[in-house]
Amino acid sequence: MSISLQKGQKVSLTKESAGLSTVMIGLGWDEVKQKGGFFSKKPAPIDCDASAILLQNGYLRDKADVVYFGNLQHMSGTVQHLGDNLTGAGDGDDEQIIVDLARIPAQYDRIVLVVNIYQALQRKQHFGLIENAFIRLVDGKNNREICKYNLTESYPGMTAMIFGEVYRHNGEWKFNAIGQGTNDPGLGELVNRYIQ
Repeated sequence: MSISLQKGQKVSLTKESAGLSTVMIGLGWDEVKQKGGFFSKKPAPIDCDASAILLQNGYLRDKADVVYFGNLQHMSGTVQHLGDNLTGAGDGDDEQIIVDLARIPAQYDRIVLVVNIYQALQRKQHFGLIENAFIRLVDGKNNREICKYNLTESYPGMTAMIFGEVYRHNGEWKFNAIGQGTNDPGLGELVNRYIQ
């Protein structure tokens, strides 16, 4: 049975799913229905972009360690982004990232999972216009959902979000539900948080 996480909660993926090697990380969100006036134009769809940032000792060492819509596969072949969803419309996962935990090179100890709104400042969009946001981890071997974190807070004015992180601790993989909104206008600024 899937574990429902609260903000700040951690769970051992290794203990919850024996023999876990590959995990599918699904991220999803819905756009809040916006009311437009009779003469006002329809607002642009909100394009959220999920990314995975691979860290060494808590820091980003190389821009090639960022997996996103412009770099769909990590050079090690162990982290793969399954493609960009431009609108977030529909049920279920909007974007998915596959992580081969068993093969991740030993120097990487943490994978931070972030979502930013594409052109948030130009389009005057923020996470206050997003609802039903979640991150879930699924065992790639049997498609069983291990855990899910629903972001229940409202994030008005926030243009990016640190959803959570998968990290290695004492030989086992764990997940930390973070849910921290930021004012970073794009992925570049978000990534800078992890540069030493």
